[in-house]
Amino acid sequence: MKKIVLYFLFSIAIVGCKSKSATNTLLDKKTEVGMKGNWTVSSVTYPGSDYIKVTSFDIADSKCFVGSTWHLISNNNKGDMALNSSKCTTFSSPITWFVNRENQFVLKILNDTKSKKVLDGYVLGVANQTESSFELVDKINVGGKIVDVVYHFNKN
Repeated sequence: MKKIVLYFLFSIAIVGCKSKSATNTLLDKKTEVGMKGNWTVSSVTYPGSDYIKVTSFDIADSKCFVGSTWHLISNNNKGDMALNSSKCTTFSSPITWFVNRENQFVLKILNDTKSKKVLDGYVLGVANQTESSFELVDKINVGGKIVDVVYHFNKN
């Protein structure tokens, strides 16, 4: 009996100490369905954007994402994105994504690799979602201060 009680208390302690991760929460299907379709990034804004260069998603300068196209499929959480600015190197890749109940957009850029083999991803906040637009908000550290990089999406 003592072993059962100790096992029960140990189980509660482990579950209670488990950290919450962006990837182990329930999905927000309503938000995901609202993001389904073809989108274009109309602008990328952040404080000091005239003076500070931000590399987005370890791919390119954030300004290169203006005009990028994103195809999001909500029923299987797949899609693709492409940078097509004439001032930047072109880039395209399949992606996998989802929105969790904490209103976080979780993104993996696959580069022709299966998603389960890609260990790194990005977690951004979802803001100002309408039928024709939404924003993804990335928090970055600039000189010890956290600032928001906001990607403004418009539906095609």
